[in-house]
Amino acid sequence: MSLSVDVFLREPDGQRRMLDVTEGREDSAGFESWPRTVWGPEPVRALGARFLPVLADDDLAIVAEEVAEFLREVALPREHLDAIAENTERPRGLAEHRAGPVRRLRNLEAAARYARVIEGGVLIR
Repeated sequence: MSLSVDVFLREPDGQRRMLDVTEGREDSAGFESWPRTVWGPEPVRALGARFLPVLADDDLAIVAEEVAEFLREVALPREHLDAIAENTERPRGLAEHRAGPVRRLRNLEAAARYARVIEGGVLIR
């Protein structure tokens, strides 16, 4: 099973209403192992990330009020892709391991931007 990113709106009763993935957007946030091998390990934590490391233990729900902060956090790993890629599973080379997080970071960012526009939240699971 893959890790996916979705956008939701909060209903008046407090329930989340999950929205369909908009055309042209991907919902992949990585492979099943990524919460432990990409988003949760020390290189991401060392950047000061507080949202992404949660995935090592649980789903991550970002409420509307936190989306702007999450967008700033998603930008952090771009500058440190080699350190993050080195933690991923081999046998692929470093360049190939950098490409995966780059694509998934774009997906996280696109979901968060959409959530910000509609005043919704982001769920990664």
